This record gives sequence, C-alpha cells and structure tokens, in this order.
Amino acid sequence: MQIFLTGVSCVGKSTIGAIIAELLGVTFFDLDLEVEAFFKTSIERLQKRCFNMHEYRNEAAKALEHLLARPESKECVIALSPAGLMGGYLRVLKKNKGITVVITDTPDNILERIRFYDIDSRPIEKELSIKERKLYLRQLKGDMTYFRKSYEKATLQVDISGLEPVQAAHKIIESVNKYEFESGGGQKATSEPVPTEI
Repeated sequence: MQIFLTGVSCVGKSTIGAIIAELLGVTFFDLDLEVEAFFKTSIERLQKRCFNMHEYRNEAAKALEHLLARPESKECVIALSPAGLMGGYLRVLKKNKGITVVITDTPDNILERIRFYDIDSRPIEKELSIKERKLYLRQLKGDMTYFRKSYEKATLQVDISGLEPVQAAHKIIESVNKYEFESGGGQKATSEPVPTEI
C-alpha cells in the first residue's frame, strides 16, 4: 500500500507521515528531501531556476517518478508538497494505485507549527510579531482557498484539528482502512491501538 499525504504548508505532513509509516512498518519519504537529493540543490534554488511554479512542479515531479520506481517505495508513506495534486505531480500519481490523503486543520493551529528556512533549506529561528502573525494567518487562509479545488481530487480528506501527531496518524490510518473496506480494496493498513490517558 502507498499512502500519499498532502495539505498546506506546516499542516504536519512530514511529522504525521513518519509516524504512520512507523506504525505500519513501511518506509517514509519526504518528497521535498527527495527533490533536493534528486536535483542536488535546495527547493528554493530549484524554484528560482524555473520560469514559474507550473514549470517547477513539472520538474519536481521527475523526482517523484524516480522515487516511485524504486523497490522500497512499493509499500510506503510519502509526504507530498502542498501542490501535490497539481500539474506534473498529479500526472505521476495517476499512474499509481496509492491512496491520496489531504490533511486539514484550522489556520490558527497551523500557524503555531509554522517553520522558516533559508534558501538552502536550513531552519531559521524566528519570533513572529502580532502583525506578522496576522499576515501569515491571512496567507494560510489564502493557500487553503488556492489549493481547495486540487484537494477535491484526493481519495480522502482527514481533519486533525485538536489532535496530537500520534492521534492524527491513527485517525488517518482508520480513515484509510474504512475507505479500503467500503471500496472493497486490497491490503488493510494495520497499526497498534492509540494509547489513551487515564
């Protein structure tokens, strides 16, 4: 089984994806890291070499296609980019039988997880002012609107509002299992029970 996760930036794709992969005993891949390894440069530098984002997505999709041709990707979880169901990415995904899952959360929750990186993908520590928080909140809402139509192409959309990463991972696995059962699909994703607090 292949599970492809997408959603707006900082929604938790990589963190939750790694947990899902560990629970299922399969390999996890972060597509951004795969793109950088494939092109031997950072995402931002690769984007600057492209005429526009459409061209960038078509270029980055080559890394996704290369990844999916590798034997270790036959059973895996892949964290896609926010545009994971657009352009070249979508054309590659249509050739595979994996399950695409959009992770959703509230803009306020996502803002608390926002991270910043320099042009070479190195983390930057940044304390947001009230003005900056409003700006990024508006940007997050804009991204949700921009990607909404493409996200309708996903197999599933799972809301993780109020959940910790492990709980979110289990909710996604449960959603995948329910989909597989109702669609008469093949292999079931199995994991350990969610630990509960007493």
